[in-house]
Amino acid sequence: FCQATGLGGTTSAGHGAEQIESMEPVRERVIRVTFNADVHSSLQWSFRPQQREIYVVPGETALAFYKAKNPTDKPIIGISTYNVIPFEAGQYFNKIQCFCFEEQRLNPQEEVDMPVFFYIDPEFAEDPKMAKVDLITLSYTFFEAKEGQKLPLPGYQ
Repeated sequence: FCQATGLGGTTSAGHGAEQIESMEPVRERVIRVTFNADVHSSLQWSFRPQQREIYVVPGETALAFYKAKNPTDKPIIGISTYNVIPFEAGQYFNKIQCFCFEEQRLNPQEEVDMPVFFYIDPEFAEDPKMAKVDLITLSYTFFEAKEGQKLPLPGYQ
């Protein structure tokens, strides 16, 4: 539900390649996207964005990177969640490729780059509620995952 609606700052599911190829960038609307990284206290990783911010226009794809390192002497599996602030902008923030919600196994002392390929839907520029929004923050939090553990899906069982 959150992914489909953007509720709670969750980004929308990416559209097909056809939409990306036919999008018209809204050049007169520049948006600053900042990046945040957190690690739950149970996970002994270092995790940070490789860039503080980038400037994008709706309808144009962008690529950002995060870096994660396992400084311990044992393999650790992490899994991340994300949100977008302001929450109302989440419905326009589309990730084409991302490391979120997938288990990431890092071996001892391993360091990896994690890409996020995204775009802001051109409809963002037409939404009156977004008229004063010129800053969007993409925030990730990594948690430790147990190998093979399946997280329950929200809802009634």
